[in-house]
Amino acid sequence: MGSSSHFSHQNNNSSRNFRIYASFCSKNPSLNTNKSNWIECYNPSNNAWHRVSMITGLTQNQVLKGFSMVAIDGSIFVIGGRLCHKVVGHDSADDIVEVGIDVLSNVLRYDVHSDVWSKCAPLSTPRFDFAYTVYDNRIYVAGGKCTLASTKGVSSAEFYDPALDEWKPLPNMRVLRYKCVGVTWQGKIHVVGGFAGMGDSWYTLERSSAEVYDSEHAKWDLHVGMWQLDVPPNQIVAVDGKLFSSGDCLKSWKGHIEAYDEKLNIWNVVDGSYLQTLSSTISTSDENWPPMQQLYLTMASVGNHLYFLSGYRMPGEIPRCMSVVHVFDTSANGEGWRSFEPMEENMEKELCSHCCIVSY
Repeated sequence: MGSSSHFSHQNNNSSRNFRIYASFCSKNPSLNTNKSNWIECYNPSNNAWHRVSMITGLTQNQVLKGFSMVAIDGSIFVIGGRLCHKVVGHDSADDIVEVGIDVLSNVLRYDVHSDVWSKCAPLSTPRFDFAYTVYDNRIYVAGGKCTLASTKGVSSAEFYDPALDEWKPLPNMRVLRYKCVGVTWQGKIHVVGGFAGMGDSWYTLERSSAEVYDSEHAKWDLHVGMWQLDVPPNQIVAVDGKLFSSGDCLKSWKGHIEAYDEKLNIWNVVDGSYLQTLSSTISTSDENWPPMQQLYLTMASVGNHLYFLSGYRMPGEIPRCMSVVHVFDTSANGEGWRSFEPMEENMEKELCSHCCIVSY
């Protein structure tokens, strides 16, 4: 098992050139706290988190889930999502109930330098739990659910051109999908896995397939078996021409990182990528305390490095969270893990969308 050590800020000059942004909400809000989403910025050069803004347009008791958050240049785009209430339950203040309100087509743009929000052209199809990726400074979205009551995904896809503030339709995918994952690889849009099927055949081999969009020929090709599990992937990222994954939507960290072998159409464990301290539960130094439970995990790729941002519920009566960032060097031979110092927060927070990278 790979052991982790403290990450050297001085030797990681590239860490000064980017920031990682993620959206959170309070895990167990009280009657007096704001339940809405905020955006935090992580600076790897000094291992510091700070809140930058609340997501605009939400009331105090509204939370956005299942949306995408992507960055182009110095702007973050918040796209679609499922709007819901977080309501304190009747039994106790600790009982939080999530009630769906609507599926949104809204698109918001946040300028990280000016701290200004603006509205963009809306999606043609409202959606949540959809695939998204950026290619050639355009945002591509596909699949997802378009109504709260729906039990199936959709096959529609579209792309956004920020320069024109315009969404344009793409051909429909061959398969209905939601909880699918988007990634740009080899100059093509890949929509991988998801709860998928065609017609009445919902739980079929399509769930372990991917669809690949070729912009030159304006068509989708079905790639059977690219994701080998029935459970959809959590995230897939491209690094130096390779695809990496670390888990699925039920278990975001499997205990190791996997890389995709295109020739054999399989995922293999990356050498030296086992890391127990990223597990869904980790032991504490005090044997009298129970293990810490993982609250969230999200992954970002920067250069040859994979950044894993994780949060854990700390034991005790007062809600507290421990945040820790681990970095894996995909180009390293042998031990590729490094870790930053953990940070404690006087609250428990919930990740609402996967993180995105802004270059400086």
